[in-house]
Amino acid sequence: MRADRIFAYGAAAGLIGDLLLGDPRRGHPVAAFGRAAAGVEDRLWRDHRGWGALHTLLCAGGAAGGAALAARAVRGRPAAAVALTAAATWSVVGGTSLGREARAVGDALAAGDVGLARERLPHLCGRDPHSLDAPAIARAVVESVAENTSDAVVGALVWGAVGGVPGLVGFRAVNTLDAMVGHRSARHRRYGWASARLDDLAGWPGARLTAALAVAAGGRPAAAVRAWRADAGRHPSPNAGPVEASFAGALGVRLGGTLTYGGRVEHRPVLNGETGREVRVADIERAVRLSRRVGVLALGVCVAGRLAWGRAGRAVVRRGRT
Repeated sequence: MRADRIFAYGAAAGLIGDLLLGDPRRGHPVAAFGRAAAGVEDRLWRDHRGWGALHTLLCAGGAAGGAALAARAVRGRPAAAVALTAAATWSVVGGTSLGREARAVGDALAAGDVGLARERLPHLCGRDPHSLDAPAIARAVVESVAENTSDAVVGALVWGAVGGVPGLVGFRAVNTLDAMVGHRSARHRRYGWASARLDDLAGWPGARLTAALAVAAGGRPAAAVRAWRADAGRHPSPNAGPVEASFAGALGVRLGGTLTYGGRVEHRPVLNGETGREVRVADIERAVRLSRRVGVLALGVCVAGRLAWGRAGRAVVRRGRT
């Protein structure tokens, strides 16, 4: 079986597995990778970019290299290759768990239990929940759903289409490292620099595809495009900006503003501020549904792109033989 079909069948099966089952309950490979990366950090940490770059190389490179060896081991066995791709896809995408966590916070807010919502919010993002009231929590959830649609679903599918199982695993490893050490804390300002920059590069194509699919699937294409064009570049993150702006326009809400991370206050630009309204609790469910539509469309786009690339490659080979 050709590599493009292996990806198509495996990625579809893996995404269906995520939609039906969510993340593995125990022994999650991403959690295991996180523990291993934390152990490497304990041994390597220095307040220096070079040591942080070595950490990134060892962890992300090791994960991608291990995945490449696994893919090589099943070469020539189509059923095993499809199964490996499906397992890798299921392990690295997290759209269903993202939706569950977002809905858990939304349910708590709908019940008027702001305390419970604050307890659940750290499952989605790293903001200080104790400084947030109910509207700010709802906004944080919608922003996290938007950003993690790119990080936890679309970006992985894009790199899976490009690089197969090593692409899937390598992207998730890079994204996990950024979440662990890429933030601007005193400990990681220099040590996490390489992980943060690599995550920016790896996330670039997935973020743009996520934004484009939010435009297509959100029901307000003109507003989503307008917010993307007007506000994405004002966001401090080159990848979160397009995604959050397009989601804001598609949902008709305002995102951004003042945020608190571990006692550090950030004043971010407001996205879709001219026409958007304040986020409401009901918008969490709308964001989750948009995220799911974007994920399914991303699978279609990535599979179609991989099949088209395979056909183009075979056509070049045929012309070379004539």
